[in-house]
Amino acid sequence: MRTVGLLGGMSWQSTQSYYQLINEGVQARLGGLHSAPLLIYSFDFAEIEALQMAGKWAAAGEMLARQAARLEAAGAEAIILATNTMHKLADYITEEVSVPLLHIAEATAEAILASPSRQPLLLATGFTMEQDFYTGPLGAKLAEAGGAVHIPEAPRRKIVHDVIYDELCRGVISEASRTAYQQIMAAEAEEKGCDGVILGCTEIGLLISQNDTALPVFDTTALHCQRAVDFICADHTTR
Repeated sequence: MRTVGLLGGMSWQSTQSYYQLINEGVQARLGGLHSAPLLIYSFDFAEIEALQMAGKWAAAGEMLARQAARLEAAGAEAIILATNTMHKLADYITEEVSVPLLHIAEATAEAILASPSRQPLLLATGFTMEQDFYTGPLGAKLAEAGGAVHIPEAPRRKIVHDVIYDELCRGVISEASRTAYQQIMAAEAEEKGCDGVILGCTEIGLLISQNDTALPVFDTTALHCQRAVDFICADHTTR
């Protein structure tokens, strides 16, 4: 098996989902007592969030790149960044390491294009919904297939963003927030014809699942973890 370096802690609530899903995927693929060879660096999210709020993205990118290089030096054969928003800084990582970065938006795009959905709704942090580092590449791939990525209207974006930072990143799971997300998904589907929903923040899967909406759900955490499992197991031969 090949070793993956995981940049986590953004937040640790979703990083534990990564650890669980990747290991479950490897065991399901290979059976027995197999588990995933992972190297993990977990950031203090308070430091990252402060840089985000201050707009000091370059400083955050340098932090990511530095730790990615340490993971590569320790034996990682690929890097996985366990967050959607910080893929804004993916170039900092790819310029610093020689191993591949398994990009979350690429895994998400592949899953959507393999489905009937062509007008998905993106739920994510305000950074991810409103800036083009994520919606740009994803939207371009969908546009080639006649589709588009949709984001909620501004008041709804604020609700989605605030629930992520004020609740989910702190381990708070609220039924009221689940209902608010359901209402947003239903309203956007009715108004814009959305035919799927992207859980575009790695914490949202802690709150919303396929059971909470009639729209097909694309859970970026689960899709990203599947990409990691594919990489880890690619060279494995059963003896």
